[in-house]
Amino acid sequence: MTDLRTLADEDFCYLTTTGRVTGEPHEIEIWFVLVPERRTLCMLSGGRDRSDWVKNLRRDPEVEVSIAGERLAGLAREAKDAEEDELARGLLVEKYESSPGRLENWRRTAMPVVVDLAE
Repeated sequence: MTDLRTLADEDFCYLTTTGRVTGEPHEIEIWFVLVPERRTLCMLSGGRDRSDWVKNLRRDPEVEVSIAGERLAGLAREAKDAEEDELARGLLVEKYESSPGRLENWRRTAMPVVVDLAE
C-alpha cells in the first residue's frame, strides 16, 4: 500500500474519469490536497457542477488518480457535509497560497470534490 504522505507535496495530480457520453477515459491535470489519515484526496472545481469532469464523476464515481507516477483508484463524490467542505477548501488554499493570483474567491466559489482512495 502506498504511503500517501510521500505524495502530498506534489504540485498536481492527474484525475481520470469515464466520459459520460463517450465512455472513454477523460484525464485532467488538477491541484489537489491529500488527507492521509482519512485516505482521501480533495480538489476544487472552479466550474462547480458545470465542469465536464464533475459531470463525468456524477455519472460514474470510479476514478483513477495519478500522482508522481503512482496510480490510485478511488470513488469520487462531492463533500459530504459542511466540515468536510471547509476542510477541503482550507487545506487547498493553504497548500497553494504562494501561487500567483487570489485564491480567496476560488475558495469561496469553487465546489469541493473528494476522492475516497481504495486500500
